[in-house]
Amino acid sequence: MKRPEFWIDVGGTFTDCLMRCDGDTRRIKVLSSGKLQGTIAAGSTPGAILDDARRRDPPHVWRGYRLRLLDEQGASLDQRQVVQFDAAAGSLTLDRPLDVSPAVGSLYVLEGDEEAPLVAMRRLLGLARDDALPAVDVRLGTTRGTNALLTRTGADVGLVTTAGFGDILEIGYQNRPHLFQLNIQKSSSLVNRVVEINERLAADGAVLQPLDEAETEAKLRELFGGGIRSLAIALLHGYRNPAHERQVAAIARRIGFAEVSVSHEAAPLIKLVARGDTTVVDAYLNPVLRDYVASIQAALGAGSRLSLLTSAGGLIAADKFSGKDSILSGPAGGVVGYAAVARQAGFAKAIGFDMGGTSTDVSRFDGAFERQFETEKAGVRIVTPMMAIETVAAGGGSICDFDGVKLTVGPASAGADPGPACYGCGGPLTVTDVNLTLGKLQGAQFPFQLDRAAVERRLREIAAKVADATGQQRTPQELASGFLQIANANIAKAIRTISVAKGYDPRAYALVPFGGAAGQHACAVAELLGIETLVSHPDAGILSAVGIGAAVTTHYATRGIYRPLDQSEQTLDAIFAELQTEAIAQVAAEGVNETQVDCREEVELRYRGLEASLSIAARPLDDLAERYHQAHERRYGYCRRQQPIETVAARVEATAQDRSDMQASSRGAYSKPQPSGQVNVLFAGNETATPTYQREQLQTGDVIDGPALIAEKLATTVIDPGWTAEVWSGGELVVRRSEVAASVEVDTIDAAEVADPVLLEIINNQFAAIAEQMGVALQNTSVSVNVKERLDFSCAIFTGDGDLIANAPHIPVHLGAMGETVKATIAANPQMRPGDAFVTNNPYRGGSHLPDVTVITPVYIGDNAERPQFFAASRAHHAEIGGIAAGSMPSGSKTLADEGVLIDNFSLMHGGVADWEGLETILRNAKYPSRNVADNLADINAQLAANQHGRIDLEAMVAGYGLNVVEQYARHIQQAAATKTRAALARLPDGTHRFEDHLDDGSPLVVQIEIVGDAAVIDFAGTGPVLPGNLNANRAIVTAAVMYCLRSLLDEEIPLNQGVLEPVEIRLPQCFLNPPFLGEPDRCAAVAGGNVETSQRVVDVLLGALQLAAASQGTMNNFTFGDATFGYYETICGGAGATPQGAGASAVHTHMTNTRMTDVEVFELRFPARVRRFAIRRGSGGAGLHRGGDGVDREIEFLRPMTGSLLTQRRGPYPPYGLAGGEPGKLGENHLLRADGSVIDLPAIASFELQPGDAIRIQTPGGGGWGTAK
Repeated sequence: MKRPEFWIDVGGTFTDCLMRCDGDTRRIKVLSSGKLQGTIAAGSTPGAILDDARRRDPPHVWRGYRLRLLDEQGASLDQRQVVQFDAAAGSLTLDRPLDVSPAVGSLYVLEGDEEAPLVAMRRLLGLARDDALPAVDVRLGTTRGTNALLTRTGADVGLVTTAGFGDILEIGYQNRPHLFQLNIQKSSSLVNRVVEINERLAADGAVLQPLDEAETEAKLRELFGGGIRSLAIALLHGYRNPAHERQVAAIARRIGFAEVSVSHEAAPLIKLVARGDTTVVDAYLNPVLRDYVASIQAALGAGSRLSLLTSAGGLIAADKFSGKDSILSGPAGGVVGYAAVARQAGFAKAIGFDMGGTSTDVSRFDGAFERQFETEKAGVRIVTPMMAIETVAAGGGSICDFDGVKLTVGPASAGADPGPACYGCGGPLTVTDVNLTLGKLQGAQFPFQLDRAAVERRLREIAAKVADATGQQRTPQELASGFLQIANANIAKAIRTISVAKGYDPRAYALVPFGGAAGQHACAVAELLGIETLVSHPDAGILSAVGIGAAVTTHYATRGIYRPLDQSEQTLDAIFAELQTEAIAQVAAEGVNETQVDCREEVELRYRGLEASLSIAARPLDDLAERYHQAHERRYGYCRRQQPIETVAARVEATAQDRSDMQASSRGAYSKPQPSGQVNVLFAGNETATPTYQREQLQTGDVIDGPALIAEKLATTVIDPGWTAEVWSGGELVVRRSEVAASVEVDTIDAAEVADPVLLEIINNQFAAIAEQMGVALQNTSVSVNVKERLDFSCAIFTGDGDLIANAPHIPVHLGAMGETVKATIAANPQMRPGDAFVTNNPYRGGSHLPDVTVITPVYIGDNAERPQFFAASRAHHAEIGGIAAGSMPSGSKTLADEGVLIDNFSLMHGGVADWEGLETILRNAKYPSRNVADNLADINAQLAANQHGRIDLEAMVAGYGLNVVEQYARHIQQAAATKTRAALARLPDGTHRFEDHLDDGSPLVVQIEIVGDAAVIDFAGTGPVLPGNLNANRAIVTAAVMYCLRSLLDEEIPLNQGVLEPVEIRLPQCFLNPPFLGEPDRCAAVAGGNVETSQRVVDVLLGALQLAAASQGTMNNFTFGDATFGYYETICGGAGATPQGAGASAVHTHMTNTRMTDVEVFELRFPARVRRFAIRRGSGGAGLHRGGDGVDREIEFLRPMTGSLLTQRRGPYPPYGLAGGEPGKLGENHLLRADGSVIDLPAIASFELQPGDAIRIQTPGGGGWGTAK
């Protein structure tokens, strides 16, 4: 007899298990807690419990389990041991009678103190708790590591890193997780203690300072004495030269640390932050996983084999399974599973659609798995191969509600407790309830009675809220249909993210739904995407377990290279030979014959200067450059054949050859099955008599025309009208569109004065998606690091009058600001026509500062349109636009001409014909011309292409709904935002709120906010006059700051559009916030610092006036350096101001910026400079009931002569103020540390020459405290 084989997926709530043995296949789903809950039946006694549900269980299986009797609240009343189980009677005999008499209908729990996989195996084998398990083969996917990461319940970890970088993982890349959150919540650290050790490597791996072994051992012994047993070692440039990491690891193991993870093994690639996080994850999770795996292995029979599934979808021996590879262990099984199902049915391309209780996972397969090698999960950056999976908060438990203007679905979920309303436990309305109301889910499939009355009550409550807010009367069925439309649109949007946004057409793919809820939505989602075919497997409810069975043993070997391609091509053969040997050996070590291992070689390449890379097949090596250019053009829409290419890494994937016995499916002889019943289902608002079928009764060849419901144990598949399902030989339902679904009849949609709350949410999301996809297109096609990696850009859609409809938020200083630019362009070009496009960067016509270049494209709908109905616009920060300093951010500019090239309303496109020569002339012939015209032109072309994406998507939207409807709903969306803003203002106390602050030179910045009811007047009278330097702002910057503050008032997502500003009047006299436009650039006030510095201070005074937050650092700490050959620009984080809700965050960007910091290893590899220190400036935040956040201390040494420049504020004498009795944060400080040891204190704004060995030290301000300290 062949020994049993188990494929097991351990999820957060349920564990799915499939057993195969001698041709027999069995399936079971158990709780991941390992417990079983039952109900006391009539006839039970204190010594013997009866439960009819137990009659279906194998004989004797519950012998040896503990039975706990529960009260109504779930608390334990009494417990006893089960000594005998009679399956025929459903009887559990106890070792002695309970002290409490069991009441009929009360609950009990059976517990065996074993992990869920063992419980599932015992039930499938019919073994009692005290029976020994036989020798078995187990393949396991588990969320144990993910859950420990999410709940922060891993091991206590110590981190060892290079001196000066102990805070590097806490600082991360300095960006905040949520743009509009004043009470910033950074992810909690996994590290308990940090040890900084004296050692230092250069970017090329050369030893600058040898490791001090004696000091290291002393510090590690202290750590060990403090109870730390799990250690992560991540030293600067350890990926390049692992010698010091190995020395530290040897010392740690000698001391007795149980877990030692080193970064050059965990993630042997550049980027200290991501590599360090990955190493910490390993050290944090490995002890948890080791104990978990050991408990399972100990229970298995002698000679058993246990393999686990990694996040990359490959199997690995239990003793090799690590924390960093566990994060997507379960979901990866689903990807492998649906790919196998698609291949079995003959589909080479498939999109997986896994819909569970709280969320939906989507992914793409096109003959090879799409993997990503760097990602962020649970706030932790992880560098390891894993399946590329997009998650959207739209599951069966997603909460459906009305927010006062529109219907919403998610992101909050009802969870398992209280669960959906139909569970009868007081839960909210959810997607599950909606499907039940519409008839797409039938209560007979549930193991308990559903509470339909509770669902009806929730729907009527929401209907009443809709009626109160809008005057519209909605039936429960109409609301349910609306919620379903929104949920389906959200899922379709997620699928577009993994397909259209990456250059793939979803219409070329089959959709494979799986998980408990996907089958109810699949046809509707496919309809939205234009997908013609669905494949539903009979094991769709446990497809992750099926995928685990289909997975093969896989290992990766990776080496970072980071050298020019033309210098590394000759060595790649040797590198791949070494990596192949390493990877094959790892697979062979798990019992696979080396001759049965396949290898795939990939090389990761990028254009020099960019951080984003592309992986391509390594062979043949002699045309790598050409194939990379082609791949780049295919992915991003352009290539740069003259740009040098850098080899980033080489990677080998070694996999055991697939020995699965999955047979190709085929069609059978046509037959029409008889339905088992009929129910009424609402499709598109129409109640339709719908036949039902039991899936297990269907035969190969059966054809079912929609509408139909196909029920099975673990799921329901809905066949919509216009779709036909056919049963294939593998038991799959292959569902095809049998007729083109009726398109939206645009004449039947009412462009009403009162918005339909369903259509409002859907069209709002579509506008937002258009702006977001424009952003994706711009990021993909740009050449600038500022756009591609720092995300310093913004894309937006406007009405024909220039009012903002949707803005994809990336950098807050751009919010709402482009509307001024669009309106100025409309006014200046009354004769514009289709095919036109305009370029501008004029700060006096809606721009911010000269590096922010805006491209505006009018959108005409229809051949006879006399005026543009919409505008698409994109704004991007160009790294170079001329001026007196490289990088176009001069600290000493006095006029606009000093800051670069002024492009004022240039007509780039005339009726579809481009004038690139004219634009180039402007860029080259200014007083201080651009130093990189080629990149300017390339990025403007990318912006133009992004606008074209917006135009095409707008045209498609209008084709679906009609122009009148889209234009009317654009107004409704603005009205919705205005309604939300008015509600927020109404919650603030009426009256006049005044606040005053000062720039470092003493110039007053004054605001007076008068709130009356739900409206406000914001007046900046009293602000100082126009400045001789460059800290002048403009109306667009002030508008952006106001919009940011208004959005931050709200704790919910709202459309970012002109409506946010509708209840507000901004009064802006001539002052340094609004200097006059005097025509020629050399007569206009300089504004470079206004965009980056003054904007922060405007936000501070607005928040101060409203008493919402103490001052944050109030500066972006702009630092540039370079010479004739290069330039570098960074902004540096600081402390956030405390709020009434909590302490300010430390070491984070605040308010009007959220740009990322270049990783220290990438920085040192690219530039002739060395970071000596990057640490949190402890104690710099202001004291208070809630402390202000701390700033940072950043010190950089320079390795060759160059020029540096600082543009900062809050250096004196006005520190970041506290509120409500809180103390101010510390002022920032700038110091030039000469190589001879002398120190020069630098002012807030300065330029200086640097020599080799000189260093700059920038200590950024802390945030103000809130409330009087106790």
